[in-house]
Amino acid sequence: MCHSGTMDLTPHVNNLGREFATLAETGGEEARTLVERLTGALESAIRMTLLDALSAAADEISRDLAPGSVEVRLRGRDPSFVVTLPAGPASDFAPGFAPDFAHNVDTGAAVGSAAGTVDADLLVAEDGPAARINVRLPEQLKTSVEAAAAKEGRSVNAWLVRAAAAALQRSDRDQRPEPHGGGRRSKQGFTGWVR
Repeated sequence: MCHSGTMDLTPHVNNLGREFATLAETGGEEARTLVERLTGALESAIRMTLLDALSAAADEISRDLAPGSVEVRLRGRDPSFVVTLPAGPASDFAPGFAPDFAHNVDTGAAVGSAAGTVDADLLVAEDGPAARINVRLPEQLKTSVEAAAAKEGRSVNAWLVRAAAAALQRSDRDQRPEPHGGGRRSKQGFTGWVR
């Protein structure tokens, strides 16, 4: 799946020009004259700097979206974005980032050795907007998470979302009472009669 769109840099460039003009007002006539002379040259430099920033952002997003990608293309004087989503189950996306897809996790899909296997009833809910949190991991754990995510071809964010959902689902399952049959199950083992 691919999306594209164009961004007009002119308002941003004009805004910076106005900021420079405002700063020049405080410096007197000489500063004002200097800013007026440099405005044309600065416009090109500002556009190039904004394009560099957008390209760097697209590269960073592409790393998290892999195997999908975000490209910045120049059309005339304005950048154009081309977003290619990875082909695969929608569960690879964090909730709120793939609105056109269902969010059921595939039955038995592995989420890495730390998280075990996902059951069929595990659902990554999309009840609202995605929330942002900061997580500080020990360097060794961070390296292991990155390796597990890369092994599955997922971004670290997508891997962490799946691992957290699987852990919560397991925790929920462990706390549910078992139906009474020949014995009762506890977290430590089984009680009852054995033949």
